[in-house]
Amino acid sequence: MTTIAAAPLAKITPDNAAWIALKTAATALQPLQAQDGSIPDPTGHGTATVYVDAIVGAIETLAPYFPHDAGYLELVTEDFRAWRDSGFGVPDFLSSLMAFRPQEYRADGLQHLVVFPMYTQNGSTSRLVEAVLVEVIWPDFIATLEAGNYSNKLFVPIRFLDFTPGYDTNSAVLFPETVAVSSTPKFTWGAIFADREAARFRRVLKAAAATTSLQLPPGAAELVEDQALTERTFVMWDLIHDRTHMRGDLPFDPFMIKQRMPYFLYSLEELRCDLTAFREAVRIERDESAPAEARRHAKLVQYAVIFDRIFRFAITGTRVRNYDGLGGQLLFAWMHQHRVLNWTDSQLSIDWQEAPGVVVELGARIEELYWRSIDRPKTAHWIAAYNLISATLTPNPASVWAKGPDALALDGPPRGLTDQVLDDEFPLSMFYEALEKKLRTVVASTSGITAATALDGA
Repeated sequence: MTTIAAAPLAKITPDNAAWIALKTAATALQPLQAQDGSIPDPTGHGTATVYVDAIVGAIETLAPYFPHDAGYLELVTEDFRAWRDSGFGVPDFLSSLMAFRPQEYRADGLQHLVVFPMYTQNGSTSRLVEAVLVEVIWPDFIATLEAGNYSNKLFVPIRFLDFTPGYDTNSAVLFPETVAVSSTPKFTWGAIFADREAARFRRVLKAAAATTSLQLPPGAAELVEDQALTERTFVMWDLIHDRTHMRGDLPFDPFMIKQRMPYFLYSLEELRCDLTAFREAVRIERDESAPAEARRHAKLVQYAVIFDRIFRFAITGTRVRNYDGLGGQLLFAWMHQHRVLNWTDSQLSIDWQEAPGVVVELGARIEELYWRSIDRPKTAHWIAAYNLISATLTPNPASVWAKGPDALALDGPPRGLTDQVLDDEFPLSMFYEALEKKLRTVVASTSGITAATALDGA
């Protein structure tokens, strides 16, 4: 891993003229593009050429600010020219994507200029030309954790500086698999916008605490007031979460890549990773030999996992196969039924002394499910996962799955079982129905949020 002390040149800001020219040209180009990134209408090629030439010129002007990305920036201009010269077919930016290696330059405050035809998760589903100006968040205590027990060479936590419309959405990740390429390479990095995660967490938590009369513990109250502190907390959470996806006693492949399966299995996988981060945060906080900064943030990670899950996750998005929402509902109900979370006299309270053990126990239940999975047929694993969730959450009264194996089409392909899962298999409780109505506007307002707008309108 390359280590550098600071950005080689003075940082650029969103008011930089070349950046504005790049952002303007990319945004103007987007309406000409089809979903696959091509520009099929030849009458638009002349205009597209003007925009692509402006993008290339702006990148070349900005390149000296990013000597660590020199090879990538040179190749991305070549990819833009090749796309233009070939008649704006489906773009192929494989060569420049392979040359972009932000994981090799993790230094706090280091900037990157990212320009690709790509879709944005939780944003645009089309591979449009997007441009993002970012900087790395890499505090010393995170570097120490990553160099020790929490190695994750692919993880790159970043902060928005500015972006094109595809990122003026709920998207908080920058993944290489979103880029338009001719063949799928081995991906070597994944970037997460910790500033957006932190900003929307702070806004929703502030509103949720006020709505439920929840008395925040001092550390959580500090998160609401301090964007930088919350960003570092989310970086620690994400570092451990991200590495967990391929660690542990897994059901061969927890995501069952390119296979269709009931959405509640994705719920358990994402929740497993978050609860692993929670468990490790408890361990670090209690480890007197751990660095003070790591122990401080470990306590804050516990607050972040619980509050983001039970508030924002549970009521964000539609009720159509909302696996993150389901995970939030499950955590809330588990804590409530183990009496460490209480809704009494119209006031929410949490027993912070007992809560860590209860939350860790839920993670252990999911890990046991995973451990047993390799000895079970696929359908039996799916049923066991459903039983784990339905033991805590009440299924939809119309559910076929809730009636048990005898009601399910077990003699056909697994796809038939997936088809029988309702879009809203585990509806919101009465508590969450009321909470969602009160926080709906606040949650919606977090689309496109950045550190600069974290508490605006909260």
